[in-house]
Amino acid sequence: MAKAASYVLPKDRAHVMGILNVTPDSFSDGGRHNEEQAALAHAKAMIAERADILDVGAESTRPGSEPVVLEDEWKRLAPVLEPVCDLGIAVSIDTYKAEIARRACAAGAVIVNDVWGLQRDPQMADTVAEAGVHVVMMHNREKADGAIDIMGDIDRFFETSLQLAQSAGIPREKQILDPGFGFGKTIDQNFLILNRFEDLKKHGQPILAGASRKRMIGAVLNVETDDRLHGSMAVHMTALLKGAAIVRAHDVGPHADCVRMLQATRLERTAS
Repeated sequence: MAKAASYVLPKDRAHVMGILNVTPDSFSDGGRHNEEQAALAHAKAMIAERADILDVGAESTRPGSEPVVLEDEWKRLAPVLEPVCDLGIAVSIDTYKAEIARRACAAGAVIVNDVWGLQRDPQMADTVAEAGVHVVMMHNREKADGAIDIMGDIDRFFETSLQLAQSAGIPREKQILDPGFGFGKTIDQNFLILNRFEDLKKHGQPILAGASRKRMIGAVLNVETDDRLHGSMAVHMTALLKGAAIVRAHDVGPHADCVRMLQATRLERTAS
């Protein structure tokens, strides 16, 4: 099957981005899919569950995780990326390193998912522009600060990211924003972002919501990461109702069902 030549975010429904971690230490599924055959099997399973995008990452971004040097990150990705891209689905590369993004796009990735919103690696914006792919620009902070106005901080961060994208020549229609649930935020700030999620639309770009299995859910339900499906779906459905264009999830099938049901409620239906 041919690689996905491009990616277009539809306007009639949200997309589900399935998470494929090829890491030994991600907070939820580290070590489960970091071998080539296991990763490929999981990718195929998510496609069968109606994933629209597969987000492949080789460096854990959980709190307290150790940075991974570039060549080690690529060593994890190299055996997996091309076979996954050959499955014919849109593939996103989850990295903040421009050189990893460049190699991944050459292998067939059509989205760069940068958890530092083009602001960590000074070459990232130009790399995305040259590859001609979409970019997800996520808000992030080095550490949480409960005293700040988190929505104001996100707005300022997004404006910087959008300016970097514009200056590099990334087309506006290829820019996606992500408020970064769980990244440098307190539990209360995460829920404030969710409550005011529709405010993020003022930036004029599609918004991604990625709260799957995160600590904000565990804090409310008092359950471990593998038992956070229902909480993840509740958060993501709230975000979808408030305008999210993409949800990033470990559990693709249930989220795909949610998206389809929400789409059905928005259609004029003729009684039979």
